This record gives sequence, structure tokens and C-alpha cells, in this order.
Amino acid sequence: MLEGPNEQTTAPALNISNVIAAFSEEQVERMTGLTKGRLRYWAKTDFFSPSFVEDNARLPYSRFYSFKDIVALRTLEILRVQNGVPLQHLRKVAEKLSHLEDDLWTVTELFVANKRVAIVNPESGKAEEVVSGQYLLPIQMKQIIDDTNNKIIELSRRRTDTIGRVSRHRSVARNAWVVDGTRIPIEAIKRLDEDGYSIEEIIAEYPDLTSKDIKAALKHERRKAA
Repeated sequence: MLEGPNEQTTAPALNISNVIAAFSEEQVERMTGLTKGRLRYWAKTDFFSPSFVEDNARLPYSRFYSFKDIVALRTLEILRVQNGVPLQHLRKVAEKLSHLEDDLWTVTELFVANKRVAIVNPESGKAEEVVSGQYLLPIQMKQIIDDTNNKIIELSRRRTDTIGRVSRHRSVARNAWVVDGTRIPIEAIKRLDEDGYSIEEIIAEYPDLTSKDIKAALKHERRKAA
């Protein structure tokens, strides 16, 4: 018996293997809802590893995920977290469908039947649970890919609570002071101000900034010089 609407999925038009991007664990956590602890456990137990890993995994920012990784992880979040599919079952599915390699979680039409994963049998054209043959709701891969694109767009937008503030982070601009929520060094704004640029002209050079950002940056520089 099918639970939920009987919808059909189609192969995504976008070739996500060609999307070049790399995302940190913090960004993946925000886009997928999976915690860094879960991501690291999956990588440690060889269930799902990021595409890019530094030789020294203890270094900060040593793990980066591709766009295709994000789509796969969002699929796994739907299966594991939203639908309660046991991790051990997902491991068995991955073993059973190992011939699909890393396409398993990104292009395969997936169903959930009583917390078990099902796929469409290419011979019969019917959804078939990998072990028992039960059927359920297909996961819309195109929708996941579109949603992931939207999440990336949201990720690139500055949060309103960063406007008019300055900050410094070890992983941003070599620990230089920057306008919060950006990678724009305060020193660059100071140089433009010294060259006689108005606030409007500085914004023309850095469209992501606001007048509050520039005033905060110059105020910070005056405090340092005092």
C-alpha cells in the first residue's frame, strides 16, 4: 500500500556532477539539518564521506563537501531523520546497490516503505523494496536539487544581524578584521576613505556593504589609531 501521494519522479535535468563547489561542515549543517557529529560519524564509519578531505583530518576545515554530496546528504536526511529509516538498513541498501556507486543517493528514484528503502525495478517499472518488495512515496530528486540551490543562495545572503558590525575569524581573510558577514577587510575601506572616497563611492566599489557597515569599519579604525 502506498502512503502519501502517488507521485512520479524524473531524472534531474541538471548534471550535478559538473557543479563545482565546496562546502564546509558548518555550511553543510545549515543546509541539510545534519549535525557535524553525525557527519563525522558517517565519515568515520565509512557510510558517507566528503569528496574533499585533507591528509591531516585534525586540521580545522579539513573536510569539504561537493554540491553532489549536499544533494545526497539531504536525501539521507529525509530517509534517516524524517522517515526513521535505520542506519543499518541504509548500509545494506548501499551494499546491495553498490553498482550505482555515488549516484545511489542522487539520481535513483527512492521510496520509503515501513522504514525500508525501495527503488523502481527497471524491468517491471514498479517500485520494489530492496529487501521485501514493499512500496511507498518517491523522493523527488529534482525538488531536492532545486531546494539545495535555494539553500546555497540563502547561505550567500548576509544575515541582518551582521550589518553595521566588524569581526575577525581565523578562517576568514587570514584573521584580519573584516565587515561582519563578508570577507571585505576593514583596511581596504580605510584606504578608500583616506583616498577621499565618499560612503556612496565606497559602496559602489563594494555593493554588498551598507552605510552602516562603512561607518562601523571607520569607527573601528579610529579606535585602533587612538
